Amino acid sequence: MNKLINILTADDILTEYRETPIGLLLEYHNLNRDYQTYSEAQMLIGMCMDNRKHLHMPDNFSFIIRSGGANLRHSEFKVSYAIAVGGVKHIAIIGHNNCGMVNLKSRKDIFINGLVNNAGWNKDDAIAHFKASEPIFEIDNEIEFVLSEVIRLRKRYPKIKVAPMFYNVDDNRLYLIKES
Repeated sequence: MNKLINILTADDILTEYRETPIGLLLEYHNLNRDYQTYSEAQMLIGMCMDNRKHLHMPDNFSFIIRSGGANLRHSEFKVSYAIAVGGVKHIAIIGHNNCGMVNLKSRKDIFINGLVNNAGWNKDDAIAHFKASEPIFEIDNEIEFVLSEVIRLRKRYPKIKVAPMFYNVDDNRLYLIKES
């Protein structure tokens, strides 16, 4: 995790993100900044669906898209909507440690048995579903995936500032990810 920038003071926030919604998110979550009142979303946050993560920020501050591994590839219309209709100009992509989308193959049997036992699927359909979906949703490394998703979104939306972040479920803090 040597690619992480710990935000302990406002001065730890990279200059390009200071005085932006991205910097405000870091201040709200890590530094207990007093909440302002918002009537419109200031940014979009893409983060994992994992239930262990909860962001500290004011109501109405952000659109949030939750998907396994913070993978927004299949949510691009929603991203476009937040930009085109919602007017957001800033996006944070937030991965986290111990993500269930890493090494999905090791959870194949749990996944299949869970669909059979919990959802009433037949085993063949559950196997086919896993085989078709696993290559799409598997990520090798949380940090590297976030960086690749940030690069992809920057190319797709060149006028939008996109920041790579990491949520540590052990300390419940947000970190910026170094890009170099």
